[in-house]
Amino acid sequence: MPDSPAASTPYEVLGVAPSASDDALRRAYRLQLRRTHPDVGGTAAQFHAVQIAWERVGSPESRAVYDRTRFGGPEPTMPDDPFHTSATPGSSASSRASTTGLKTRMHGHPGGLVRQQYLNLIREWAGRGTVIDDPYAPSLVRSAPRAIRHLLAKALAEEATAHLVSGLGIGFTAWHDVDAANGTDKLDHVVLGPAGLFAVLSEDWGGAVQLRRGELVSDEIADDEEPIHRLQASAKAFTRHVRVRFTGLIVVLPDGALEAPLSVPKRGRHPMVTVIGRSRLNGLLRDGFPGMERGSFEKVFELRSTLQNEIRFVAS
Repeated sequence: MPDSPAASTPYEVLGVAPSASDDALRRAYRLQLRRTHPDVGGTAAQFHAVQIAWERVGSPESRAVYDRTRFGGPEPTMPDDPFHTSATPGSSASSRASTTGLKTRMHGHPGGLVRQQYLNLIREWAGRGTVIDDPYAPSLVRSAPRAIRHLLAKALAEEATAHLVSGLGIGFTAWHDVDAANGTDKLDHVVLGPAGLFAVLSEDWGGAVQLRRGELVSDEIADDEEPIHRLQASAKAFTRHVRVRFTGLIVVLPDGALEAPLSVPKRGRHPMVTVIGRSRLNGLLRDGFPGMERGSFEKVFELRSTLQNEIRFVAS
């Protein structure tokens, strides 16, 4: 699984500060090996994590490479960037996205709100009066509290999803950072295509997740976070406001965060929820859920007009 701002750093795994000397790092590694070994009460996962941490920072060369690895600078704004559009449907900026050949029609600013939240909190955490030349500097990001690092990881996840969706083709339309119409939440992505209408949540908690009693759980997810329940509530509020129904809800995670796709069956008026790795997203959006009928072109066109008129975006 690629390095994530939300993941525990090798220094955290080894229990030392990033400024620790090479000797202190080596002592910490040996201590953690003894503490986490399965023969003395540790687990195979903990023992493996210690070994991986040492591989990343155990030598001066590998440590130097890790320490200068930069996270998530400002998103690219190349002339043909299909998702760098105005947050106003029908504006000249958003209409340019529909003239890029076979690209998906894109509206909104993926990751914009969460990235701004990260920038605000990282500066507040660093302290008033502190000048931050680079808010994405590795030393700064890795020393920040996990909650702040998670915001950056989520912003990067939303941007990665948008880049994938942009390649689906002109038969698809996507809206990003959509106001859920419940006063508090947003839908990261709303994607419309021949297979139906999907609400997509992009996440990265920096570790593996499991499904328990219809909710995602892991050591990195707070007990009160309940991402699936919040996605269902946001989708329900959006449905009431726009008067459309979602074909399904999708949670997209880094590929290494789960061993196989997970699902929460359709219940009452709640559509089915599928949790997948990022590499499976476009296939699911193209083909839909197994056994599901694809919509006609006329229905997709009519629904797109309704959504274009009714969707509002959150302010970043």
